[in-house]
Amino acid sequence: MTITAALLLGLLQGLTEFLPVSSSGHLVLAQHILGYAGAEYLTFDVIVHLGTLLAVFIYFRRDLITIATSAVTQKDESQGRRWITMIIIGTIPTVIIGLGFEDWFKSIFGNPKLVAGMLLLTALILLLADRRKLKGGGRSRLTVPSSLLIGTAQGLAIIPGISRSGSTIATAIFTGLDPAIAARFSFLLSIPAILGASVLEMGGISGITAQQLPAYLLGFSASFISGYIAIDLLLKLVIKRRLWSFSIYLAIVGVLGLILI
Repeated sequence: MTITAALLLGLLQGLTEFLPVSSSGHLVLAQHILGYAGAEYLTFDVIVHLGTLLAVFIYFRRDLITIATSAVTQKDESQGRRWITMIIIGTIPTVIIGLGFEDWFKSIFGNPKLVAGMLLLTALILLLADRRKLKGGGRSRLTVPSSLLIGTAQGLAIIPGISRSGSTIATAIFTGLDPAIAARFSFLLSIPAILGASVLEMGGISGITAQQLPAYLLGFSASFISGYIAIDLLLKLVIKRRLWSFSIYLAIVGVLGLILI
């Protein structure tokens, strides 16, 4: 893999992991175009996903410290214990779906036509979420049913072309959650999902050669920086109820993918 390709794919991963446009879908299409598709590049995918995971840790460091503190002390700042409970509950359906349908998901990962179609579906989901009217601005309290639904949406987002952030935030809004709370929960819920998926594919990292290392490090750095920027941007747009703007982009990319690939 060239330095240029690693930089471009790293930037693409960081931006699309958190912006509701599907990182897996864009990586499938980009790797198909650049000629870096296939199982031999799975290790690079793991590396850039770890870069975006670091971005979440850094951006939400205060939330994570609060949650961790409340989990081991008698204090319950910002309902920290409830948040960690809801994150665990939301992770359960993600794990069940991911492990139960792992082989099927891998079999469709190289199908660019399917990816394009799923991008169009994501566009529709975001548009409907923006049109959802919330009484009093939405609930601020997470519940078990809503966490399970959001976790299920995250599990289904393993399908390339379905945005993880877009589907989880949209589902949270559909359940009546305040958009800001929906986005925050979506990002925190991504931590065990990204970490778990990376651990399952971690074996290939030991096989990275000295020749590959500069490109992989660049991809990691690019995904971290662009991921951090994407988190900040999406939080602002979700609060302003402007997810529809991503629907336009996804519709264009999806149609072009169906026509050109």
